Amino acid sequence: MPQFHSTLPVCLIVMLRQETWSFTRSPWWRHRYVMKIFSNISRFLLGLIFAVFGLNGFLHFIPMPPPTGVAGQFMGAMFISKYLLVVFAVQLISGVLLLINRYVPLALTFLAPVIVNILMFHSLMNPDGLGLALFVAILWSVVFANVRSAFAGIFQARMETKPSPTRRRVGVSSAAA
Repeated sequence: MPQFHSTLPVCLIVMLRQETWSFTRSPWWRHRYVMKIFSNISRFLLGLIFAVFGLNGFLHFIPMPPPTGVAGQFMGAMFISKYLLVVFAVQLISGVLLLINRYVPLALTFLAPVIVNILMFHSLMNPDGLGLALFVAILWSVVFANVRSAFAGIFQARMETKPSPTRRRVGVSSAAA
């Protein structure tokens, strides 16, 4: 009967040396790790952009020339009606929420219509800032893809309605009745 116990350690060493027993992580793990880093960077950049531009609406530390033509009329109407203050407040609050990584789905929900309006404004009235608007939309999409599970209920085609539980009214009967 041959003795295997003396050759077993040699076989194990050879197998380890040839890296047939490598315990490396699979490629899907690396992809998830890279996407998490990419999403965190996108969240930070998106939060920084909206916090800075939201704060600029109140403090005016970035000088911007007023737009001309239809874009100027549109911005003038939003300024006179104080609508821009609401937009800047939403931008600032959402930017800060993204920067501190709290209530990210809520911040994305607030920023979605703002980004759509920014895209429409720059594509239809003032194409100078369209590049930054597209960059912000891409950043928003990356962050949204990372937290899409929080929006799962919104994207349901049909909603199952459950009947509310029937409650029996327990009335107090009076002795006189």
